[in-house]
Amino acid sequence: MAGQGVECVTGRIPVLECLRAKRRRAHRLHLLKSGKGLETVLGAVGKVPVRHATREELDRLAGGGTHQGVVLEADPLPVLSVEGWLKRLPSGGAPFVVLLDEVQDPHNLGAVVRSAAACGAAGVLFAKDRSAPLSPAAVKAAAGAMEYVDLVQATNLARALGVLKKAGFWVAGLEAEGAKVLWDADLGGRMALVVGSEGKGIRRLVREQCDLLVRIPLTGPITSLNASVSAGIALAECVRQRRGTPGPTD
Repeated sequence: MAGQGVECVTGRIPVLECLRAKRRRAHRLHLLKSGKGLETVLGAVGKVPVRHATREELDRLAGGGTHQGVVLEADPLPVLSVEGWLKRLPSGGAPFVVLLDEVQDPHNLGAVVRSAAACGAAGVLFAKDRSAPLSPAAVKAAAGAMEYVDLVQATNLARALGVLKKAGFWVAGLEAEGAKVLWDADLGGRMALVVGSEGKGIRRLVREQCDLLVRIPLTGPITSLNASVSAGIALAECVRQRRGTPGPTD
């Protein structure tokens, strides 16, 4: 097991991106003795000590999870407060952030972080309680993206949105019955996108902090989308509007 204050990153892509990003200290890389195709990982290792291990040893370090012959001991992912994150933002520009309201599936959390990184979002904000933890499953689902996106944790999401609004952010909540179609809404400027859980959607106190509620128009027999899919579509629309390219029509 990893030492106190150290966690294990497992899988080739998460380990590779952790080494490349250098946002947290890497302590030791464990490689399967007979592992093949690890040249890219070794090329990014730098001065991090490398140890060859048996499969049983890697299984133990990974807690029984899938490791693909690679386990990296590293500091935990940095998690910021809302106030601390705002201080890190550049004074200019139009950053956008995703806020997850009680999204508890770690695979959804990881997928949202991956989409956020791909679309250039400034961060992913989630609650301390009743939210998916930054578990190995979430890190794996993010496929290395957690090394590049600011992770922001709040005790109270509704209060956190109030802080964001004072900092110049507009808040758009994604809801199936939203008054505006997503691509008809103005998502330019400082923008916070709120995504609720699949079962309950956005909670009332969080919804009351939204400046607008937007919907993704669905025309097929399926009337709802996975939370991470909805977030990905909304993030892509933020990118489209910032580039000024034509969008779809309802």
